[in-house]
Amino acid sequence: MTGPDQATPDPTGSGRTTPGPTGSGTTTPRPTEPGKVPPALAGPAPVAVTPRGGPRRRGAGRAGRGHDAPRCRRGSRGIPLPLLLPALAGLAFLLLPLIALLVRAPWHSLPEQLTSAEVWQALRLSLVCATAATALSLVIGVPLAWLLARTDFPGRGLVRALVTLPLVLPPVVGGVALLLALGRNGVVGQWLDSWFGITLPFTTTGVVLAETFVAMPFLVISVEGTLRAADPRYEEAATTLGASRFTAFRRVTLPLIAPGIAAGSVLAWARALGEFGATITFAGNFPGRTQTMPLAVYLALQNDPAAAIALSLVLLAVSIAVLAGLRDRWMTTS
Repeated sequence: MTGPDQATPDPTGSGRTTPGPTGSGTTTPRPTEPGKVPPALAGPAPVAVTPRGGPRRRGAGRAGRGHDAPRCRRGSRGIPLPLLLPALAGLAFLLLPLIALLVRAPWHSLPEQLTSAEVWQALRLSLVCATAATALSLVIGVPLAWLLARTDFPGRGLVRALVTLPLVLPPVVGGVALLLALGRNGVVGQWLDSWFGITLPFTTTGVVLAETFVAMPFLVISVEGTLRAADPRYEEAATTLGASRFTAFRRVTLPLIAPGIAAGSVLAWARALGEFGATITFAGNFPGRTQTMPLAVYLALQNDPAAAIALSLVLLAVSIAVLAGLRDRWMTTS
């Protein structure tokens, strides 16, 4: 029932309204075209959807392209002074000894120092022993890293701590431990001497073992970290296709962790090349047999400081050349 001033809807359904008895009424809207929904019943307008599924807002595209939103760039702000000064002090602390070595080097007599037979003998022995120690570390260190990364057994944390112990153990203490274990009267060495006639201390083999003892943890840590970062589902997929566990390791895992193995090998080789304490304790200092470059530097420093500086320059050059050559291939980040 309508009031005197209310409009009466058109019974034909065309959308028109008729005025009330007093002549007042609403404005007559346009008739709706056939097949279209009236605007009052159409609901809200559709919202454009971005590829991520969220609504696209006005100006979002421009902000995403960097027109409206400020972009934070590296180095756009000044370096805080409390961070800059310690950083420069640390850089100077690392570079100053190397610069002093270059400044005090006997450049006029350097060719004569480097062409001596003692220098080449010590350098050859150092390179051979460091390479052999790295190879031995690869043979026994990579399986050890796989065991720590891929298996779960009681006491795994203790085993990992024991593996990394040579990193913090003084090298001289490591040499004493090797002497007590593999010496002629050692826990294992006495049986090697009595059964097989094998004597390890004060031999070139002893140098390799001493360098392996202090260098292998670097390889194990590097390879274990790479194995933990690698996806184990590739190995599982290989085993489901019929490959054995060792075949999956050889054909799938090794190519995945090759950069980690290379980086660990470089670290182990550099550590073995510079080993001093364990070598002189377990293998002694015999020229041509156990006297490596660090031992030759120590001996020359007591008698001929110029020769010690020349030998130090050789070690510095070899270390920089190896690290620089392998870094561009294996240790760079994209």
